[in-house]
Amino acid sequence: MRENTPQSTYKVQALDRAFAVLDLLGESDIPLGLAQVASSLQLHKSTAHRFLMVLERHRMVERTGNGKFRLGLRLFDYGSRAIEQYDLRDRAQPHLRRLVSETEETAHLCILEGARVVYIDKIEPARSVRMITRVGASNPVYCTSVGKAILAFLPEDRIADIVRRVRFERFTHRTISTPEALRTEIEKTRRRGYAVDDEELEEGLRCIAVPILDAQRLPVAAVSVSGPSFRVTAQKLPSIANHLLQCVRGISTDMGYISPSRGSRAAWTA
Repeated sequence: MRENTPQSTYKVQALDRAFAVLDLLGESDIPLGLAQVASSLQLHKSTAHRFLMVLERHRMVERTGNGKFRLGLRLFDYGSRAIEQYDLRDRAQPHLRRLVSETEETAHLCILEGARVVYIDKIEPARSVRMITRVGASNPVYCTSVGKAILAFLPEDRIADIVRRVRFERFTHRTISTPEALRTEIEKTRRRGYAVDDEELEEGLRCIAVPILDAQRLPVAAVSVSGPSFRVTAQKLPSIANHLLQCVRGISTDMGYISPSRGSRAAWTA
């Protein structure tokens, strides 16, 4: 086990102090000035100023018109997302189990983080060939069915921003490798209502995904069914897509989102 170095100890102390600043501002009913922050935390004014500037740059705190500091709205966004994600995972569980029972393949629940997707839940069938994935892991957005399912139904400015940040890397000979190819795939996904990873991330693995839409018709997550390509064949994709659509409708209803009228896939995802 590595011993703590002076540099690592300083970094931990810096994190503690940054959180102390946030705690102080959170406990105050009014915005605080630099001198008040420094005095309350027993910091030198230059040190307190340095922490406040970093937190302001990351929108964790914001400055009022008279130069005082309060918590930033980014914290509200983090808090809302954390609550939604935990609630989402709990509410999705019975629907994911039903999906796995119907398809006899692995189901994943994923969210978007930057230009990657993070697996927040996974349920496997009682089969000998299983998926080598784990909850908490992440993969690139451009070569996963869940990533493409979410991308296809985001506002155009968000799509453009994410595509700009993608660093295209080939994992198989089928992997999407250019922004133009990704744009084509996004449009195809939007038209048919579901996304496909056709052995793009891993040879012999095929995945299909549908986004979970909130009340504003924006994707908050995606659910996928994954399995060996010899089982998840191209002919089975429409049938699996129907099971996925029923699954995400159920999750959205349990989350309190407004469910569009039943009918075509376009009614759900367009």
